[in-house]
Amino acid sequence: MEAPPLDRKLAAILAADVEGYSRLMHVNEELTLATLTSHRTIVDGIIERAKGEIFGTAGDSVLAEFPSIVLAFNAAVAMQQSIWRANQALPDEVRMNFRIGINVGDVLVKNGNIFGDGVNIAARLEGMADVGGICVTRGVRDHLRDRVDATFEDLGEKTFKNIARPLRVFRVQFDRESDPVLDGPEPRFPYLDDGSDKGTSAQNAEPIPADYRTPDDMQQVEIAYWDSVRQSNDPNEYRQYLRRYPNGKFVDLAQARLENGKPSTEELAVEVAFWDTVRSDGNAAMIEAYLARYPQGQFCDLARLMLAGPGR
Repeated sequence: MEAPPLDRKLAAILAADVEGYSRLMHVNEELTLATLTSHRTIVDGIIERAKGEIFGTAGDSVLAEFPSIVLAFNAAVAMQQSIWRANQALPDEVRMNFRIGINVGDVLVKNGNIFGDGVNIAARLEGMADVGGICVTRGVRDHLRDRVDATFEDLGEKTFKNIARPLRVFRVQFDRESDPVLDGPEPRFPYLDDGSDKGTSAQNAEPIPADYRTPDDMQQVEIAYWDSVRQSNDPNEYRQYLRRYPNGKFVDLAQARLENGKPSTEELAVEVAFWDTVRSDGNAAMIEAYLARYPQGQFCDLARLMLAGPGR
């Protein structure tokens, strides 16, 4: 078979990665995945609004290219500012932060993906960035010098693995707590409520009006979050759910748990076993049988969603 053609182009490349992702997964896999899904919704939306194209999304990493250095840089700053704001409503131990590297260089395009030193350098820069920070090459700094509201700290020449020559690296100094600025509709940060709960870290957060997540995205994040707390013996877990999703699909169940306490371990085990059978079978009659047997069960809302799904 003939090999697919290789194209070359000059591009601004952004590489981002979650700091401490393995540690977060070790602490709580379900909550970490839910947080990553919501944070990635923010990140992907910003990249799209900045006319970027996402090429790689392996696990907790993002690789994107932009038609201009200014667009790539503004997207990176908006990403860090947006994630900082989204983190304010989360407990410290589950907050998720990104490191970002930006390079401009020649890349190879093959089968809808990008390769080459330009990509590798962006990835190495990301590894050098501070938590919640951005690092760039001298070429990026020189192009941006008078075009952006940021300063650049010279870190000197650095040697990178598999890169032939040393490169001068700069740390971007910017205000992470400022409002993100990009053309197009502003995102809504999924964790921030109206600030009415004085017991949360979001008490001083400002509400953000628009939301570019789809209903399916929001539903999946909420389900993943509920699944991570539904077997907890800690009432604070249910209070946190109610703060985060005041109009959520599991609000009645969370409130009932707070008022009446959890069912016994034995009762819970029987219900979970029943639900596992129902979920794997996917039969409408089985779902209805579950709802009849457990009208206030912990999977009732999910069961009703399955009954209301496509083809039902």
